[in-house]
Amino acid sequence: MDVPLWLALIAVGALGVKLVRPPWWLVAVLLLGGYLLADSLFAPVIDQLAK
Repeated sequence: MDVPLWLALIAVGALGVKLVRPPWWLVAVLLLGGYLLADSLFAPVIDQLAK
């Protein structure tokens, strides 16, 4: 089965929020922080760590 990455991330994220019940601000900070880091000077460093 071939599942797109974005769909898998949404499913895992929704399940995690439902089971763990983190505060809404923590979810927002993590999403915004990840979005901002992906387009920053640290993007090449993060890319190297992910390989």
